[in-house]
Amino acid sequence: MQIPTNYSQDLFIDTDAALATFCQSLAEADILAVDTEFIREKTYYSNLCLIQIATDTLVACIDPLAIKNINPLLDILYDPNKLKLMHAARQDMEIFYFMRNQLPRPLFDTQIAATVLGHGDQIGYSTLIQEFLGIQLDKAHARTDWQQRPLQTAQLQYAADDVRFLIQAYPIIRTKLIELNRLEWLDDDFNTLCQPALYEVQENTLWQRVSGHQHLRGNKLAIVQQLAIWREQQAKKHNRPRKWIMSDDLLMALAKLCPSSPAELNNVRGIPPRLIEQHQSTLLEILANAAKLPQDEWPTVKTTRTTTEQDALCDAVMALLRLRATENKISLAALATRKEIEKIIMGDRDKLLLHGWRAELAGNAILALLKGELTLQVKDGKLIAQKSN
Repeated sequence: MQIPTNYSQDLFIDTDAALATFCQSLAEADILAVDTEFIREKTYYSNLCLIQIATDTLVACIDPLAIKNINPLLDILYDPNKLKLMHAARQDMEIFYFMRNQLPRPLFDTQIAATVLGHGDQIGYSTLIQEFLGIQLDKAHARTDWQQRPLQTAQLQYAADDVRFLIQAYPIIRTKLIELNRLEWLDDDFNTLCQPALYEVQENTLWQRVSGHQHLRGNKLAIVQQLAIWREQQAKKHNRPRKWIMSDDLLMALAKLCPSSPAELNNVRGIPPRLIEQHQSTLLEILANAAKLPQDEWPTVKTTRTTTEQDALCDAVMALLRLRATENKISLAALATRKEIEKIIMGDRDKLLLHGWRAELAGNAILALLKGELTLQVKDGKLIAQKSN
């Protein structure tokens, strides 16, 4: 396709030649608004269907299903001299991470930025654009199957709007952050999104995601752990959702019953015949080995139940947290959840609330309250926090 020189209309890039020309036009851009459309219902990895890019002068939708060599665009996206502007970036960043085993940086996430401007927790893109630009976006194509081709003009328009207005909202958001001296607050949050560990699955902790695992103990948990690892490896290998490989209910049943023979395995309620046919010997081996693991290798369920006294203390801390959020016109959820407060009270000091801007805003005060160095009082019908005498 021929790319117009005045960029008066949105571009649809679906050939390698057009992509090369388009990437040349991005050479001087310092900021790129980026979004993706993908499908993941039937796969382990996201199936990338569309990449949207916007600068101050152009908006484009790139079709990775049609283009044979997407690397020229990836070279642009991974350029450390270009700021990548995204909204709710985690899923998009995960896609890019698995494309090259590295992450595009630097990053600015407008959803995170909006929380420190008092716009609530996890604000949606359309709400963000409504609040900062006064534009009401059309949501008619939110459920589009982005794998289907050809894409209609209205679908491409919908996708392009995800970056068209993002690039326009960014300077407004940035200016407000600077006015409140909060721009640097976001550095830690954005750096966290650029850490590979966030997107790598820790296989030894997968058992904690299995529904019902908290009701098991001892070597039964060891079996859950080993089955969860095997299931994850199979899901990656065949690019299928992990629960298509084995449901949580079946995994839990195998852990409880621990069948030791083909006949016992076949009698487990709900086990699919194809699982028996393809993996019978492997499953029996996993079950046998996990059941024999020594006690010091068993995973353990850590109790997170608070005492009555700790519940009362948590209520006091939440009151202080709400007070700090109100004083600073920031979303309470952007600071911490009650579960995080419970963990802090139980001794966990490795929480976001106790680091960076959150610590300055509320975390340090909460630690002072827990040490008895700060008290909560009521004055003129209002809650206030004062240093202890």
